[in-house]
Amino acid sequence: MDTLVFDGHNDVLSRLWGGMVDPVAEFAGTNGHVNVPNCAKGGMKAGFFAIYSPMNRAVFDFANFDPAIFDMPMPPMLDEGVALTSAIGQAAIARKLHDAGQIEIVTDAPSLARTFIADPIACILHLEGADCIGPDLLALDALYALGLRSLGIVWSRPTIFGDGVPFGLGRDGDTGPGLTDDGKRLVACCKELGIVVDTSHLTMKGFWDVAEAGVPLVATHSNACAVLNTTRNLTDDQLRLIGETGGIAGLNFGTIFLTVEAWKTGKAPLDACIKHLAHMVEIAGEDHVAIGSDFDGAPLPDGMNSAADLPKLVQAMTDAGFGQTLIAKITHENWLAHLGRHFDNKT
Repeated sequence: MDTLVFDGHNDVLSRLWGGMVDPVAEFAGTNGHVNVPNCAKGGMKAGFFAIYSPMNRAVFDFANFDPAIFDMPMPPMLDEGVALTSAIGQAAIARKLHDAGQIEIVTDAPSLARTFIADPIACILHLEGADCIGPDLLALDALYALGLRSLGIVWSRPTIFGDGVPFGLGRDGDTGPGLTDDGKRLVACCKELGIVVDTSHLTMKGFWDVAEAGVPLVATHSNACAVLNTTRNLTDDQLRLIGETGGIAGLNFGTIFLTVEAWKTGKAPLDACIKHLAHMVEIAGEDHVAIGSDFDGAPLPDGMNSAADLPKLVQAMTDAGFGQTLIAKITHENWLAHLGRHFDNKT
Protein backbone atom coordinates (compact mmCIF):
# COMPACT_ATOMS: atom_id res chain seq x y z
CA MET A 1 0.00 0.00 0.00
CA ASP A 2 1.32 3.47 -0.89
CA THR A 3 2.24 5.75 2.01
CA LEU A 4 -0.46 8.28 2.86
CA VAL A 5 0.48 11.84 3.75
CA PHE A 6 -0.91 14.43 6.14
CA ASP A 7 0.67 17.77 5.24
CA GLY A 8 0.95 20.42 7.95
CA HIS A 9 0.92 23.49 5.71
CA ASN A 10 -0.09 24.55 2.21
CA ASP A 11 -1.04 27.88 0.61
CA VAL A 12 -3.46 26.70 -2.06
CA LEU A 13 -6.30 28.91 -0.75
CA SER A 14 -4.25 32.08 -1.18
CA ARG A 15 -3.14 30.84 -4.63
CA LEU A 16 -6.75 30.37 -5.69
CA TRP A 17 -7.81 33.71 -4.20
CA GLY A 18 -4.86 35.55 -5.71
CA GLY A 19 -5.52 34.08 -9.14
CA MET A 20 -9.14 35.30 -9.15
CA VAL A 21 -10.25 32.10 -10.88
CA ASP A 22 -13.13 29.66 -10.50
CA PRO A 23 -11.70 27.82 -7.48
CA VAL A 24 -13.57 24.56 -8.01
CA ALA A 25 -12.51 24.24 -11.63
CA GLU A 26 -8.95 25.34 -10.84
CA PHE A 27 -8.59 22.89 -7.95
CA ALA A 28 -9.83 20.08 -10.19
CA GLY A 29 -7.08 20.89 -12.71
CA THR A 30 -3.33 20.54 -12.73
CA ASN A 31 -2.08 24.05 -11.92
CA GLY A 32 -0.11 24.67 -8.74
CA HIS A 33 1.35 22.34 -6.16
CA VAL A 34 -1.88 21.23 -4.46
CA ASN A 35 -4.93 20.16 -6.42
CA VAL A 36 -7.16 17.10 -6.71
CA PRO A 37 -5.06 15.09 -9.21
CA ASN A 38 -1.71 15.93 -7.58
CA CYS A 39 -2.96 14.95 -4.14
CA ALA A 40 -4.41 11.71 -5.49
CA LYS A 41 -1.14 10.82 -7.22
CA GLY A 42 1.04 11.73 -4.24
CA GLY A 43 -1.11 10.17 -1.53
CA MET A 44 -1.86 13.47 0.20
CA LYS A 45 -5.04 12.74 2.13
CA ALA A 46 -5.17 15.68 4.54
CA GLY A 47 -3.55 18.95 5.41
CA PHE A 48 -3.62 22.35 7.05
CA PHE A 49 -5.00 24.74 4.42
CA ALA A 50 -3.68 28.20 5.23
CA ILE A 51 -5.53 31.49 4.98
CA TYR A 52 -2.82 34.07 4.36
CA SER A 53 -3.32 37.79 3.72
CA PRO A 54 -0.85 39.20 1.16
CA MET A 55 -0.06 42.85 0.51
CA ASN A 56 -1.42 42.49 -3.04
CA ARG A 57 -3.86 40.10 -4.66
CA ALA A 58 -1.68 38.08 -7.01
CA VAL A 59 -0.22 34.59 -7.47
CA PHE A 60 3.46 34.16 -6.62
CA ASP A 61 5.46 33.16 -9.71
CA PHE A 62 7.92 30.44 -8.71
CA ALA A 63 9.40 30.43 -12.21
CA ASN A 64 10.85 33.87 -11.51
CA PHE A 65 11.84 33.17 -7.90
CA ASP A 66 14.66 35.39 -6.69
CA PRO A 67 16.15 34.54 -3.27
CA ALA A 68 17.15 38.19 -2.87
CA ILE A 69 13.53 39.14 -2.18
CA PHE A 70 13.82 37.40 1.18
CA ASP A 71 16.94 39.30 2.23
CA MET A 72 14.94 42.43 2.94
CA PRO A 73 13.54 44.26 5.99
CA MET A 74 10.38 42.84 7.50
CA PRO A 75 7.23 44.35 5.94
CA PRO A 76 5.06 46.67 8.05
CA MET A 77 1.85 45.72 9.84
CA LEU A 78 -1.01 44.98 7.45
CA ASP A 79 -4.26 46.93 7.76
CA GLU A 80 -6.86 44.85 9.61
CA GLY A 81 -9.61 45.55 7.07
CA VAL A 82 -7.44 44.62 4.09
CA ALA A 83 -6.42 41.42 5.83
CA LEU A 84 -10.01 40.56 6.73
CA THR A 85 -11.14 40.91 3.10
CA SER A 86 -8.64 38.31 1.90
CA ALA A 87 -9.22 36.05 4.90
CA ILE A 88 -12.98 35.92 4.37
CA GLY A 89 -12.44 35.39 0.65
CA GLN A 90 -10.17 32.43 1.25
CA ALA A 91 -12.49 30.95 3.86
CA ALA A 92 -15.27 31.21 1.28
CA ILE A 93 -13.10 29.40 -1.28
CA ALA A 94 -12.52 26.60 1.23
CA ARG A 95 -16.29 26.34 1.66
CA LYS A 96 -16.78 26.17 -2.12
CA LEU A 97 -14.25 23.33 -2.37
CA HIS A 98 -16.00 21.62 0.55
CA ASP A 99 -19.44 21.97 -1.04
CA ALA A 100 -18.05 20.62 -4.33
CA GLY A 101 -16.82 17.49 -2.54
CA GLN A 102 -13.14 18.22 -3.26
CA ILE A 103 -12.18 18.74 0.38
CA GLU A 104 -13.92 18.26 3.71
CA ILE A 105 -13.40 20.93 6.35
CA VAL A 106 -12.95 18.83 9.49
CA THR A 107 -13.36 20.18 13.01
CA ASP A 108 -13.27 17.08 15.21
CA ALA A 109 -11.37 13.83 15.63
CA PRO A 110 -14.02 11.42 14.26
CA SER A 111 -14.48 13.34 10.99
CA LEU A 112 -10.70 13.65 10.56
CA ALA A 113 -10.18 9.91 11.06
CA ARG A 114 -13.04 9.04 8.71
CA THR A 115 -12.03 11.43 5.94
CA PHE A 116 -8.35 10.52 6.05
CA ILE A 117 -9.02 6.96 4.92
CA ALA A 118 -11.70 7.92 2.40
CA ASP A 119 -12.44 10.88 0.16
CA PRO A 120 -12.32 13.88 -0.17
CA ILE A 121 -9.12 15.56 1.12
CA ALA A 122 -9.41 16.37 4.84
CA CYS A 123 -8.86 20.09 5.47
CA ILE A 124 -7.83 21.68 8.76
CA LEU A 125 -8.53 25.37 8.20
CA HIS A 126 -5.56 27.45 9.38
CA LEU A 127 -4.97 31.20 9.72
CA GLU A 128 -1.38 32.15 8.85
CA GLY A 129 -0.99 35.44 10.68
CA ALA A 130 -3.77 36.99 12.78
CA ASP A 131 -3.61 40.29 10.86
CA CYS A 132 -7.38 40.19 10.25
CA ILE A 133 -8.30 39.94 13.95
CA GLY A 134 -8.84 43.04 16.09
CA PRO A 135 -8.29 43.39 19.84
CA ASP A 136 -11.93 42.46 20.50
CA LEU A 137 -11.18 39.02 18.93
CA LEU A 138 -14.62 39.00 17.24
CA ALA A 139 -13.15 38.01 13.88
CA LEU A 140 -11.68 34.94 15.59
CA ASP A 141 -15.17 33.85 16.64
CA ALA A 142 -16.43 34.38 13.08
CA LEU A 143 -13.61 32.37 11.55
CA TYR A 144 -14.11 29.64 14.14
CA ALA A 145 -17.73 29.40 13.05
CA LEU A 146 -16.49 28.95 9.47
CA GLY A 147 -14.35 25.99 10.58
CA LEU A 148 -11.02 27.52 11.62
CA ARG A 149 -9.15 25.16 13.96
CA SER A 150 -5.53 26.32 13.70
CA LEU A 151 -3.93 29.75 13.98
CA GLY A 152 -0.47 31.20 13.47
CA ILE A 153 -0.16 34.37 15.50
CA VAL A 154 2.01 36.07 12.90
CA TRP A 155 3.44 35.69 9.45
CA SER A 156 6.84 37.37 9.02
CA ARG A 157 5.55 40.82 9.91
CA PRO A 158 4.17 42.37 13.10
CA THR A 159 0.57 42.21 14.28
CA ILE A 160 -1.07 43.69 17.35
CA PHE A 161 -0.46 40.30 18.95
CA GLY A 162 3.28 39.90 18.45
CA ASP A 163 6.22 40.12 16.08
CA GLY A 164 7.17 37.84 13.24
CA VAL A 165 10.75 37.11 12.29
CA PRO A 166 12.28 38.69 9.18
CA PHE A 167 13.70 36.21 6.68
CA GLY A 168 17.39 36.05 7.51
CA LEU A 169 20.40 33.76 7.19
CA GLY A 170 23.05 33.14 9.84
CA ARG A 171 20.89 33.94 12.88
CA ASP A 172 18.06 32.30 14.78
CA GLY A 173 14.58 33.60 15.59
CA ASP A 174 15.62 35.76 18.55
CA THR A 175 14.91 38.90 16.55
CA GLY A 176 12.38 40.87 18.57
CA PRO A 177 9.92 41.04 21.44
CA GLY A 178 7.44 38.41 22.53
CA LEU A 179 3.66 38.44 22.65
CA THR A 180 1.77 41.59 23.55
CA ASP A 181 -0.95 41.49 26.19
CA ASP A 182 -3.45 41.13 23.33
CA GLY A 183 -1.34 38.26 22.00
CA LYS A 184 -1.52 36.45 25.31
CA ARG A 185 -5.32 36.92 25.32
CA LEU A 186 -5.46 35.54 21.79
CA VAL A 187 -3.56 32.40 22.80
CA ALA A 188 -5.82 31.94 25.83
CA CYS A 189 -8.89 32.27 23.62
CA CYS A 190 -7.50 29.74 21.13
CA LYS A 191 -6.86 27.35 23.99
CA GLU A 192 -10.45 27.74 25.17
CA LEU A 193 -11.93 27.26 21.70
CA GLY A 194 -9.71 24.32 20.82
CA ILE A 195 -7.70 26.08 18.11
CA VAL A 196 -4.14 24.87 17.53
CA VAL A 197 -1.59 27.65 18.15
CA ASP A 198 1.17 27.61 15.52
CA THR A 199 4.52 29.22 16.39
CA SER A 200 5.95 29.21 12.86
CA HIS A 201 7.13 32.73 11.87
CA LEU A 202 7.01 33.85 15.52
CA THR A 203 9.99 35.34 17.35
CA MET A 204 11.80 33.16 19.85
CA LYS A 205 10.52 35.29 22.74
CA GLY A 206 7.00 34.81 21.41
CA PHE A 207 7.60 31.06 21.24
CA TRP A 208 8.47 31.00 24.95
CA ASP A 209 5.39 33.11 25.72
CA VAL A 210 3.20 30.52 23.99
CA ALA A 211 4.93 27.83 26.04
CA GLU A 212 3.90 29.62 29.24
CA ALA A 213 0.25 29.35 28.17
CA GLY A 214 0.42 25.58 28.72
CA VAL A 215 -0.46 24.45 25.20
CA PRO A 216 1.41 21.83 23.15
CA LEU A 217 3.99 23.70 21.10
CA VAL A 218 3.43 23.37 17.37
CA ALA A 219 5.50 24.73 14.49
CA THR A 220 3.62 23.58 11.42
CA HIS A 221 6.32 24.42 8.85
CA SER A 222 9.73 25.09 10.40
CA ASN A 223 13.07 23.26 10.15
CA ALA A 224 16.25 22.90 12.25
CA CYS A 225 18.69 25.74 12.96
CA ALA A 226 21.41 23.18 13.65
CA VAL A 227 21.27 22.16 9.99
CA LEU A 228 20.66 25.66 8.57
CA ASN A 229 20.74 28.66 10.86
CA THR A 230 17.92 30.92 9.68
CA THR A 231 15.36 32.99 11.53
CA ARG A 232 12.56 30.70 10.33
CA ASN A 233 14.08 27.50 11.68
CA LEU A 234 14.02 26.11 15.23
CA THR A 235 16.86 25.84 17.72
CA ASP A 236 17.49 22.58 19.54
CA ASP A 237 15.99 24.08 22.71
CA GLN A 238 12.80 24.85 20.79
CA LEU A 239 12.68 21.42 19.17
CA ARG A 240 13.27 19.75 22.52
CA LEU A 241 10.41 21.66 24.14
CA ILE A 242 8.10 20.84 21.25
CA GLY A 243 8.69 17.19 22.04
CA GLU A 244 8.37 17.64 25.80
CA THR A 245 5.00 19.41 25.45
CA GLY A 246 3.59 16.81 23.06
CA GLY A 247 3.68 19.13 20.07
CA ILE A 248 4.72 18.80 16.43
CA ALA A 249 7.41 20.30 14.20
CA GLY A 250 6.60 20.02 10.50
CA LEU A 251 9.35 19.85 7.87
CA ASN A 252 9.19 22.82 5.48
CA PHE A 253 10.17 22.03 1.86
CA GLY A 254 10.99 25.68 1.09
CA THR A 255 14.52 25.69 -0.31
CA ILE A 256 15.79 28.73 1.60
CA PHE A 257 14.98 26.91 4.83
CA LEU A 258 17.04 23.89 3.74
CA THR A 259 20.52 25.00 2.56
CA VAL A 260 22.85 27.98 2.42
CA GLU A 261 23.20 27.59 -1.34
CA ALA A 262 19.47 28.18 -1.81
CA TRP A 263 19.93 31.77 -0.63
CA LYS A 264 21.91 32.33 -3.83
CA THR A 265 20.32 29.96 -6.32
CA GLY A 266 16.87 29.23 -4.92
CA LYS A 267 17.60 25.53 -5.33
CA ALA A 268 18.26 22.69 -2.87
CA PRO A 269 18.58 18.90 -3.19
CA LEU A 270 15.93 16.59 -1.81
CA ASP A 271 18.42 14.99 0.57
CA ALA A 272 18.56 18.31 2.46
CA CYS A 273 15.06 17.46 3.67
CA ILE A 274 16.41 14.20 5.07
CA LYS A 275 19.16 16.01 6.98
CA HIS A 276 16.61 18.28 8.65
CA LEU A 277 14.23 15.40 9.40
CA ALA A 278 16.99 13.30 10.96
CA HIS A 279 18.03 16.13 13.28
CA MET A 280 14.47 17.06 14.18
CA VAL A 281 13.70 13.44 15.09
CA GLU A 282 16.87 13.20 17.15
CA ILE A 283 16.03 16.29 19.23
CA ALA A 284 12.20 16.46 19.35
CA GLY A 285 11.59 12.71 19.23
CA GLU A 286 10.10 10.46 16.57
CA ASP A 287 6.53 11.10 17.78
CA HIS A 288 6.82 14.86 17.30
CA VAL A 289 8.11 15.39 13.77
CA ALA A 290 5.92 15.52 10.68
CA ILE A 291 5.56 17.27 7.32
CA GLY A 292 4.60 20.92 6.74
CA SER A 293 5.48 21.31 3.07
CA ASP A 294 4.62 24.97 2.34
CA PHE A 295 3.22 23.80 -1.01
CA ASP A 296 2.03 26.73 -3.15
CA GLY A 297 3.96 29.07 -0.84
CA ALA A 298 7.64 28.32 -1.41
CA PRO A 299 10.08 26.99 -4.04
CA LEU A 300 10.56 23.24 -3.71
CA PRO A 301 13.70 21.06 -3.66
CA ASP A 302 14.96 19.32 -6.77
CA GLY A 303 12.60 16.61 -7.99
CA MET A 304 9.72 17.86 -5.84
CA ASN A 305 7.46 19.77 -8.22
CA SER A 306 4.12 19.34 -6.46
CA ALA A 307 2.15 17.14 -4.07
CA ALA A 308 2.28 14.46 -6.77
CA ASP A 309 5.96 13.97 -5.94
CA LEU A 310 5.52 13.16 -2.24
CA PRO A 311 6.47 9.51 -2.90
CA LYS A 312 9.96 10.78 -3.79
CA LEU A 313 10.37 12.07 -0.24
CA VAL A 314 9.12 8.74 1.11
CA GLN A 315 11.67 6.94 -1.05
CA ALA A 316 14.43 9.28 0.14
CA MET A 317 13.52 8.49 3.75
CA THR A 318 13.56 4.78 2.94
CA ASP A 319 16.96 5.08 1.26
CA ALA A 320 18.26 6.92 4.34
CA GLY A 321 17.26 3.97 6.53
CA PHE A 322 14.39 5.59 8.40
CA GLY A 323 12.29 2.41 8.46
CA GLN A 324 8.58 2.02 7.76
CA THR A 325 7.46 2.69 11.34
CA LEU A 326 9.23 6.04 11.48
CA ILE A 327 8.19 6.98 7.95
CA ALA A 328 4.54 6.35 8.79
CA LYS A 329 4.84 8.56 11.87
CA ILE A 330 6.41 11.41 9.91
CA THR A 331 4.07 11.20 6.93
CA HIS A 332 0.76 11.02 8.79
CA GLU A 333 0.53 9.22 12.12
CA ASN A 334 2.03 12.02 14.25
CA TRP A 335 -0.30 14.71 12.90
CA LEU A 336 -3.32 12.43 13.26
CA ALA A 337 -2.40 11.47 16.82
CA HIS A 338 -1.68 15.06 17.83
CA LEU A 339 -4.94 16.42 16.40
CA GLY A 340 -6.89 13.53 17.88
CA ARG A 341 -5.57 14.45 21.34
CA HIS A 342 -6.10 18.14 20.67
CA PHE A 343 -9.73 17.81 19.66
CA ASP A 344 -10.44 15.41 22.54
CA ASN A 345 -8.84 17.79 25.08
CA LYS A 346 -10.74 20.90 24.06
CA THR A 347 -11.53 22.87 27.22
